[in-house]
Amino acid sequence: MNKDIKVSGKSILLFRILLSGIFINAGISHLLKPESVAERIQMAAMNSFATFFGDPYYLGLLSGYVLLIGGFALALGICVRGASIGLFLTLIPITITIQLGNGIMHGPLWKNVALFGGLLFFIINNPDVYRLFNLQKSKS
Repeated sequence: MNKDIKVSGKSILLFRILLSGIFINAGISHLLKPESVAERIQMAAMNSFATFFGDPYYLGLLSGYVLLIGGFALALGICVRGASIGLFLTLIPITITIQLGNGIMHGPLWKNVALFGGLLFFIINNPDVYRLFNLQKSKS
């Protein structure tokens, strides 16, 4: 199906900015309270998945930097697809470690599923409206 779908650029801008807010907030939280993140990891039902990759304290700091930088890049329209991919890849181990062990009816699991959906929108479509920087080569 090859139909052109028209979407308001302003709605994409608002979607991008509103979606990025949770990543910026989480990044700040991870960086200000890495010991709390480490404690949550260690208390999680699937903590062995995260601890396989390293010390929970440093994982909290690393994820905080990725969430903060990716969130601001997404909000400002800088390398939107790259920022979305980075956030998506960071969200996978967080979801597996913290959310999956709590069961399928756990609300925060579905929040993360919704975040995956929002990020997939920008990964798949990579819309050019209201962007500051785009790594794709311009079409001549």
